[in-house]
Amino acid sequence: MSAQARPVRRALQLPASAAIARRVLFAALERITVGALEVRLPGGVRRRFGQADCAPIVLDVLDERWFGRLALGGKLGPGEGFMAGEWRTSDLVGLFELIARNAEQVFDGSALKPLARVARALPQLPRLPSLRRSARDVQAHYDLGNEFFELFLDDSLTYSAAVFDRPGMSLAEAQQAKFARLCDHLRLGPEHHLLEIGSGWGAMAIHAARERGCRVTTVTISREQHELATRRVHEAGLAERVEVRYSDYRQIEEQYDRVVSIEMIEAIGHREFPTYFAAIDRALSRDGLAAIQAILIPDQRYESYRRSRDWIRKHIFPGGLLPSLTVLAQAMTRSSRLTIHAVDEIGPHYAETLRHWRMRFLANREQVRALGFDEAFLRKWEYYLAFCEAAFRTHTLRDVQLVLTRPLNGPLATLPA
Repeated sequence: MSAQARPVRRALQLPASAAIARRVLFAALERITVGALEVRLPGGVRRRFGQADCAPIVLDVLDERWFGRLALGGKLGPGEGFMAGEWRTSDLVGLFELIARNAEQVFDGSALKPLARVARALPQLPRLPSLRRSARDVQAHYDLGNEFFELFLDDSLTYSAAVFDRPGMSLAEAQQAKFARLCDHLRLGPEHHLLEIGSGWGAMAIHAARERGCRVTTVTISREQHELATRRVHEAGLAERVEVRYSDYRQIEEQYDRVVSIEMIEAIGHREFPTYFAAIDRALSRDGLAAIQAILIPDQRYESYRRSRDWIRKHIFPGGLLPSLTVLAQAMTRSSRLTIHAVDEIGPHYAETLRHWRMRFLANREQVRALGFDEAFLRKWEYYLAFCEAAFRTHTLRDVQLVLTRPLNGPLATLPA
């Protein structure tokens, strides 16, 4: 084929692939039984799917090349198309909830399988764990700049699920309630030395030292977080009780009475789960307790999820992977003497946390732009926050606080069941 002919052939292929993908998608959407969806195409064409007696979620397709993206990109296609401005909706969370509530009948065994086969055929290179890669992956997300995160988090800069345990709580109050809950699980007191794996911006360390009077060593591999957490500890007057250390958790050598880790395990990857629990086991004193807050994917979906291409892992958390409860228990059993004493489900609270973050983010779009981020970045984060909110609202994802201990642990007698 001549060089002149190649562009012509590519131009002819694009509309054909988009048309095929559109037919496949519409055939699958015919299976919607809960709620309704209206797809509006360029030129005024409208297609409605689902129940006739309820108001539909409206999805406006602005560029029909998006259907071709779905054919080639699989699960990446919806998010990357939204980032590119190829489609929009006035209710992004509602759209994701609609998809979640109809996922079983629409996607399992449906006509979308040809699109899935194309996506699975694309090569995926394995990621091997290393200290350097772990630091790079963490920094790709958390080192976007403290000023960016300040635009949508509460004043404590806490970037994990809050606990709204009474009506009318503010986001800041709910975050402090989450810290208090973890401290209660640990039976944390002034006689203890607490190790925190994953510092964030220092909020948990400050809370534990201020409210429970304990000593805290907190470790992070984010330069931005280490710098600000250190400053916040000094400003709180807690520098004598809190050490903020720039270190990987795998390098910890000392022993501690208590260990806490809040939504950090999702960043390390499948191969590192046993290493993570072995490190906690080494660091924990004989009668110690650990509390791990973790986002979980249902056990039944874990293997297919971890082997598939995922939009959030590509665009938001490179190197990350959500575990399942069974996978964590198995990794813990293989690599440590730790056992799960209690599982505290807080997933529904995450939906409300994300709603607060999303509304703050959208209200501060102009300030985000002023930091140098473009429109595609804004759409990416809107998509990410809305997707996660819907996932926790529909229980597609979980969030738990796990209490870990060992057999023959004396303090067990005083712990709740």
